[in-house]
Amino acid sequence: MLTKKQVREIKEHLEKAQNPLFFFDNDPDGLCSFLLLRRWIERGKGVAVKGSAFLTKEYFRKVRELEPDYIFILDKPRVEQEFFEKVKQLNLPIVWIDHHKPDQEIPKYVHYYNPICKSKKVKGKFVNFRDFAEPVTALCYQVTQRKEDLWIAVAGCISDKFLPDFYSEFLEKNFELGIKSKSAFEVLYESPIGTIGKILNFALMDRTSSVVRMLKYLVSAKSPYDVLNENSKNSFMHERYNELEKKCKLFVEKAKEIGGKSKKVLFFKYESEMSMSSEISNRVSYLFPKKIILIAKVKGPKVVLSVRGENVREILLMSIEDLEGSVGGGHPDAAGGQISVDDWNKFKENFEKFVNRKL
Repeated sequence: MLTKKQVREIKEHLEKAQNPLFFFDNDPDGLCSFLLLRRWIERGKGVAVKGSAFLTKEYFRKVRELEPDYIFILDKPRVEQEFFEKVKQLNLPIVWIDHHKPDQEIPKYVHYYNPICKSKKVKGKFVNFRDFAEPVTALCYQVTQRKEDLWIAVAGCISDKFLPDFYSEFLEKNFELGIKSKSAFEVLYESPIGTIGKILNFALMDRTSSVVRMLKYLVSAKSPYDVLNENSKNSFMHERYNELEKKCKLFVEKAKEIGGKSKKVLFFKYESEMSMSSEISNRVSYLFPKKIILIAKVKGPKVVLSVRGENVREILLMSIEDLEGSVGGGHPDAAGGQISVDDWNKFKENFEKFVNRKL
């Protein structure tokens, strides 16, 4: 969690910001982090960062367009240096809240908050880390503490496979929306609050105009039922959810057939116009918790990877080390990456080799 000093500093930044711009990761953790801060401060615009794990320099155009006085970056593991440099030229303060292991030098002028870092920076880089840090949603709720937003905080946390300590408080007040469980994934896949998390996740996988419409709706939503129950204002979210839920279940069923035959690693490769590898890998991991899950989506000349299982980030990074142009990262037990489609067989061979070495 954040320290009291960090919570105080983030609040001070939010209070100073009169026209903040929030860049957040394109998943429920990023979305819910934005919603918690935006609903607390009651001002600002949000931009979901799609298509890359990084906040790239291309997103600077939104800074030019919206002319903010403050920039907040939520749940992004890396930011391109050119983005920082362009923002610095405008003399805008940057607040970056994250929970991934940093793999870049953090500029001194960036206000960086990440509980995974145990020590202070040494020449711009952190040297010691915790093994785990809570989702950014949990960190943002620690800052805002708005009880009316408790459902948003829970939805964001369980979507990131984390059951927060405030889940018991949520369950007391909303027993009909949750279940008694110590498993975040069980709550996600077996309860109404989990359905809300899935609705938010699939709504983010829509065209930009629909995502903007969703953000406006969620900023003023009064209760979880404003998302869970379909109405004339949120019907577009439910239509998207129903469409993608059907497709996702088909892919999961195909992966299940492979899972029943596989031993240590479940490889599932698919092609689709819609990228839902993270959702598929989470669901298959829930069904086969003792297996290492690797979901691969072919996207033109690239293969997008989503991996789940014990120590999979380390296995993934070792597997792509000798593959030119490949990228990877994430959490110790939930990671992702991208390789060339021409390198698939080599990657698969590497992955199986390092899995066997670790087991």
